[in-house]
Amino acid sequence: MSFFTTGGSTAVDTAIRFVHFRNNLLGRPKKKKIISRQKAYHGSTYLAASISGKERDRLWLDKADDLAHFLPDVNPLYRAPGQSEESFLNEKVSDLENAIVTLGPENVAAFIAEPVLASGGVIVPPKGYHESCLNICRKYDVLYISDEVVTAFGRLGHWFASEAVFGIQPDIITCAKGMTCGYAPMGAAIISDRLIADVSGKDATFSNGYTYSGHPVSAAAGLKSMEIIEREKLLEHVRNVAPVFQDQLQQLRQIDIVADVRGMGLMGCVQCSVDGDPQSDLGCDYEIGSQIDIECQKRGLLVRPVINMCVLSPPLVISESEIEQMFDVLRKGLEATSTWLGGDQ
Repeated sequence: MSFFTTGGSTAVDTAIRFVHFRNNLLGRPKKKKIISRQKAYHGSTYLAASISGKERDRLWLDKADDLAHFLPDVNPLYRAPGQSEESFLNEKVSDLENAIVTLGPENVAAFIAEPVLASGGVIVPPKGYHESCLNICRKYDVLYISDEVVTAFGRLGHWFASEAVFGIQPDIITCAKGMTCGYAPMGAAIISDRLIADVSGKDATFSNGYTYSGHPVSAAAGLKSMEIIEREKLLEHVRNVAPVFQDQLQQLRQIDIVADVRGMGLMGCVQCSVDGDPQSDLGCDYEIGSQIDIECQKRGLLVRPVINMCVLSPPLVISESEIEQMFDVLRKGLEATSTWLGGDQ
């Protein structure tokens, strides 16, 4: 079943409210905590912001601190010296299990995760992470919410990435953005039949409607967008051009201020530092992302600056030649920023 909303934040808000609603009906009123992750972003409503792990976004705003528990960074870039990816995977999965055990399974309602942490820096967890986390959730009767606001509707070459890319069937999927291709505001919380069965026939109402939820104009835009995606074979197109995009991204490692590049599908991130060291102090790197954005805009390219990173999310219709053009401009922007850092600012 889908609850239609006005965007990603309200979709996540709806998912959390439904999880709590279900536990109340099942006689488990204490089972309310949501486990999230550092650098995760889940939205701007009070509930969604409370479970978002980007510290800069949380700094000056009140939040429901008792609601959320945050797991450590899942970026493989920061694994210990000499640590294998398999060992890092086991460590990150253990973080989830230890959190559930420490908080008490009777108190933990759900684990929420973006398949790829988008605005947190396009962080791709180690292979097998989501599948292993889902198994831990099943072990302790904790629901799994997959926040696909960014990854659904083609960004990774599929309608939804959870099953097609990462091999999992979450209890709830939240989505928005590509749902209407940005032409009208709409999101959705897609809830599994199992959870709906748990609340069906009960003498209770999930009161979650508001003025513009499921707005007919947005619904029409969504239907037409999906029709065009199918007609133009855009999912197949993304799968075809994504290797070109990722190859061009990897070539940026040659630039001296680039500390790391990472991505998946048509998602990418360039992480920079003054000395090209990914472990360097961000204090001296704070302006790099903004400066790269300035240099790229001079040349006709928009990137998203996030502290010392630039996040890339090109349109799904982008061609191979346009990808090459985009990275040519980005390379020039990075090189100009390197010169700027050298004292020409």
